[in-house]
Amino acid sequence: MCLGVPGRVLEWISRDSSFASARVEFGGVSRVCSMACVPDAKVGDYVVVHAGIAITRVNEEAARRTVEDLKALGLTDELNELQMDSSVDLSSEGG
Repeated sequence: MCLGVPGRVLEWISRDSSFASARVEFGGVSRVCSMACVPDAKVGDYVVVHAGIAITRVNEEAARRTVEDLKALGLTDELNELQMDSSVDLSSEGG
């Protein structure tokens, strides 16, 4: 199953239009993601990341609700796989 997971932009690494990247936090763990689709995102913004690519910006409430909804739908196993596969920890509050 493919999931888009919300995370918070911590810092920009490169703003080069073709290879834009930033460090994005998911519940206390961060990873570098492509930001080519959301070049207007700012540090502190929330973005939805799919397959390592930030595909859209969302507000903080939408990000929180999305993680809650994924858990409510019983997708805990998929979230745990994301955690193992990409070092993303979505188990903590506020993620």
